[in-house]
Amino acid sequence: MSFQAPPTLLQLAVQSLLKDEALAISALKDLPMELFPPLFKEAFNQGQSKILKAMVQGWPFPCLPLGGLMKMKIPHLKTLHTILLGIDTMLKQKVCPRSRKLRVLDLRPLHKDFWNVWAGDKAGARSLEGKHKRRTQARGPRMEGEKPLTVLIDLYLKSSAPDVCLSYLFLWVQGRKGLVQLGCKKLKISTVATQSIVMFLEMLDLDCMEEVEVCCTWNLPTLADFAPYLGQMRNLHKLLLSHVCVPASISPKEQGQLLSQFTSQFLKLECLQELSLDSISFLEGHMDQMFRCLEAPLEMLSITDCHLSESDLQSLAQCPGVRQLKHLNLSDVLLTNISPEPLRVLLERVAATLKTLDLENCRIVDSQLSVLLPALSLCTQLTTFNYLKNPISVASLERLLCHTARLSRLSLEMYSTPWEIYGAQGTSHHKRLEQLREELNRTIKPLEHTRTVWFSIIPCRPCDNQAD
Repeated sequence: MSFQAPPTLLQLAVQSLLKDEALAISALKDLPMELFPPLFKEAFNQGQSKILKAMVQGWPFPCLPLGGLMKMKIPHLKTLHTILLGIDTMLKQKVCPRSRKLRVLDLRPLHKDFWNVWAGDKAGARSLEGKHKRRTQARGPRMEGEKPLTVLIDLYLKSSAPDVCLSYLFLWVQGRKGLVQLGCKKLKISTVATQSIVMFLEMLDLDCMEEVEVCCTWNLPTLADFAPYLGQMRNLHKLLLSHVCVPASISPKEQGQLLSQFTSQFLKLECLQELSLDSISFLEGHMDQMFRCLEAPLEMLSITDCHLSESDLQSLAQCPGVRQLKHLNLSDVLLTNISPEPLRVLLERVAATLKTLDLENCRIVDSQLSVLLPALSLCTQLTTFNYLKNPISVASLERLLCHTARLSRLSLEMYSTPWEIYGAQGTSHHKRLEQLREELNRTIKPLEHTRTVWFSIIPCRPCDNQAD
């Protein structure tokens, strides 16, 4: 037998108000702020449009996190229409803008705690309001009363048309220029339709953009068209670009101009922390153009599945933006025929901060690894090291493990099984690996944390120019 807990006094108060729509609306002006979130949530769930519209006009907090409710319930155009009607009425009221509490309508699927946990916590309300005020003051010297109401969304631009709610929101914002500003924290693009992309970018307050992900095949001219908007994203923290190609019809001179149009924008991105470049065909031989403009101290840099030259790696090692790097990913960058010196210099430069190093499938040979080992030994903060799909001999693996065993924070190491294990002398090499494992266990046993050393059962074949 199960017993249902009796309703709380708060729940009883909310239910009583919602039974009488006129009474609920008239009581809003005297309603304690603690009752607003639970009353709004219940009115939202019951679809009581008139109460919702009235509550928006008297919302006592700086932010209305509507997206947190819409994730719990499929968003309907009617509900969004009701909320926006309430905002319209609020904006038309003959009241000093400074006296209005509501500054932000947040339509992102966040803030569920606001609705489920916060209600009744006055300290939480003051904390939330304080945080919002601090963020507002940090953005610029303009007076709060002069700023338009901000509508926050996460935007995903695809080849298909936006859903009906988003289309309605765009039209509503366009009709209220100067009163409402559309802001976007996270932007994901998977379309090559330049005109459509530009149309949406023109509507956004790009200064509040924090994350941008381009996950489709663009060409260099499209990237250059996007570049001026990128330069306006002065609070951008994360940028991911993938599969940008250079059309064969573009001359070297034109390519240089388009590339400069893109790379020069990095001088404006003072808050950039994470940069991911995947399958970018124009990088080879031109890394210096980008990295001399990249001055913001990056925490994460990922350059994957790209062709790089030795001069590119030298530019990377000298880049002012990598001085505090915590995460470096160069997987699928072929390094076999490149001098290891630039990578050694880079590792030495970031040794004090680097936590994760991914060199999977770089095809690094034993002679190159021997140059890198002293620098790797300096990376005392390293926690994760991925060295899969690099041809390595048992002897080099032994030297490598001796170096990594001294890194007290290292918790995960990944290697390919040496190819020798599968050769004519496989039995003796296998025994040596077993000895290595026992020695490694003895070395890491005194450490205070768990360490995993993982070997892929799929060996990495030696390169053609590597001696057996």
